[in-house]
Amino acid sequence: MRISVFSVRRFELEFLERANALHGHELRLHEVRLDAETAALAHGCPGVSIFVGDDAGSEVLKRLHAGGTKVLLLRSAGFNHVDLHEAERLGLAVLRVPAYSPHAVAEHAVGLMLTLNRKFHRAFNRVREQNFSLDGLMGFDMHGKTVGLVGAGTIGTVLARILLGFGCRVLASDPHESDECRALGVRFTTLDELLAHADIVSLHCPLTPATHHMIDARALGAMKPGVMLINTSRGGVIDTRSLIDALKRGHVGSVGLDVYEEEGDLFFRDLSDAVIRDDVFVRLMTFPNVLITSHQGFLTREAVAAIEETTLRNAGDFERGVPSAANRVDASLVVPAGATSVSGAAGAPGAPGARGAPGARGSRR
Repeated sequence: MRISVFSVRRFELEFLERANALHGHELRLHEVRLDAETAALAHGCPGVSIFVGDDAGSEVLKRLHAGGTKVLLLRSAGFNHVDLHEAERLGLAVLRVPAYSPHAVAEHAVGLMLTLNRKFHRAFNRVREQNFSLDGLMGFDMHGKTVGLVGAGTIGTVLARILLGFGCRVLASDPHESDECRALGVRFTTLDELLAHADIVSLHCPLTPATHHMIDARALGAMKPGVMLINTSRGGVIDTRSLIDALKRGHVGSVGLDVYEEEGDLFFRDLSDAVIRDDVFVRLMTFPNVLITSHQGFLTREAVAAIEETTLRNAGDFERGVPSAANRVDASLVVPAGATSVSGAAGAPGAPGARGAPGARGSRR
């Protein structure tokens, strides 16, 4: 299949080439993101592959369809950057990577927890300046602390296993209670009870109309004073302005974010010589107790290799007329506002910050 691959990053090239050596597709690689202007680059390509910062809204899909595109190949599990209703209307198939390495994201979440708690980032910079003072570096034992997982799908289950190894008490809130989690010793409860009792709250749910700004002023106020909040799921799950207010009041003790609700204008690019115009994000970065990474939770060799392999296999399956039902995405997966769904899933990057896009049920990063 001839495939236009958008938003190709240097870290992907080795894995794309290796995977395609087995599949033999004709790949047209583009560093630029897909949008209404760049859609013309896909003209004549039956397949188009996109990453999490690409725009697959209605207008873009219409242009792709007019250019001969038949299938949209997502290098992600999340699909809230795709207008699924428009894709269905146009007859465009949408195939994703529903699972690869849940360990990658779960381990990144633990890394954020440990760094915030024991202040590794501050200690590193201090020692480089030959300042060996320990003032301000006090942390706490993870052992015995209560961690609340909002979403207990595949990633949540892996994280629960790690945290239980630390000796933590683990609570989970998910409409689809996992027997595997329960067997590990995780106690399922309501979201309100979880927020009230957790010393650390870690988010592992998809971004849907139902979960958009789920962590708002009310939810933040219901958390324990001094709580640590970790988000490696979707940026839009958190109302960032309300989070800033809670940080200013000192109610939230620390925050670790691998995602941000307007990250589409920031992440996956070098802006070191640019002026960031997002005042909310700039304010967030001023807090010494906030640690932000740029959506790198998925970034392990194992995970990226699995992404590229599954994406190109999806293309071959579609070409042969046997696309995987498990990997296919359609409008039936969109959760309407007012519904309840905080279920996490496999382990892929998604697209927090995609404005106005539908979300996914049971699909996380």
